[in-house]
Amino acid sequence: MTHIYLEVGPKKVFACSLEWPGWCRVAKGEEAAIGLLVDYAPRYRVIAERAGLSFEPGDPVVVAREPGSEMTDFGAPFAIPELDQEPIDAETAGRRVALLRAAWELFDEVTAESPEELRKGPRGGGRDLSKVVAHVAEAERAYARKVDVRHKPYKSPADRDAMREELAEVLSRPWQPPQTTGWPPAYALRRTAWHVIDHLWEIEDRR
Repeated sequence: MTHIYLEVGPKKVFACSLEWPGWCRVAKGEEAAIGLLVDYAPRYRVIAERAGLSFEPGDPVVVAREPGSEMTDFGAPFAIPELDQEPIDAETAGRRVALLRAAWELFDEVTAESPEELRKGPRGGGRDLSKVVAHVAEAERAYARKVDVRHKPYKSPADRDAMREELAEVLSRPWQPPQTTGWPPAYALRRTAWHVIDHLWEIEDRR
């Protein structure tokens, strides 16, 4: 089994795995969202294997439902599940960060071999490659501030890599409530991984 939660917005629903950060899909209705999540399992397996993990998730089991918002309908998971307030041990934190690092590696590899001009259409709108890459980098910098990792606007790829390293180090630590940052670490990692992976798959689909 794989434990998932549903973020239920007015029109759309996110289905997100709790054990596999970034494995998260959105659709109109709960059944459709869960079905899409399952459909994307082979694509997520590539990330898990890069992290050195066996990915045999089994059937999804809904363990929580969270109220969504207009952000859910816009296409971003926004609700913070109560389950993200549970303690995190060092092994779990390290495993989750390994998945985030794998997503970063694959994103960088795919962008390096993709053309600047991406196919237009509903899957990705009109942004070309460099704008997608810049969007992901700036979003990560904003997300990092939610766990008190603060970096100035990047002047080079090395600046971005330094931010990633600091964020990975912070999220690798064991954690106990109470929450003292803007986001609990579990949510910060899942939101960051989802954003990287979602745009990784977008580029793969549009190139």
